[in-house]
Amino acid sequence: MLKVEHIGIAVASLADAVPLYEKLLNAPCYKTETVESEQVLTAFFRQGDTKIELLEATGPGSPIARFLEKKGAGMHHIAFEVDNIEAEMQRLAAAGFTLLQDKPKPGADNKLICFLHPKDTSGVLVELCQERR
Repeated sequence: MLKVEHIGIAVASLADAVPLYEKLLNAPCYKTETVESEQVLTAFFRQGDTKIELLEATGPGSPIARFLEKKGAGMHHIAFEVDNIEAEMQRLAAAGFTLLQDKPKPGADNKLICFLHPKDTSGVLVELCQERR
């Protein structure tokens, strides 16, 4: 793993959360994007080499909507950048981690992504991400 690529934070409303994080981080939101496959609207901020991703559900059946119902707003996941997501998935599966996808899938910010089950990572949802080439 190369670095922490971003930290994902589930929010009820980007309209409310974006101005709050702009004040908190003293940085503008530089990008918003809808990821239809995940039923999520995202907003990105940059702090040094790390990004903060705010996540708003676009439908009641989305993973973020379920997260908000269960846990409320807050940290959703931590994402690590990798050079070769498929090799990293194989390595982690062989080491006993449960992957939530069999293959990398498209994510926000031009990334291929895969999540690890939180039961194997001390309760933290971990995302692997690789820049799409």
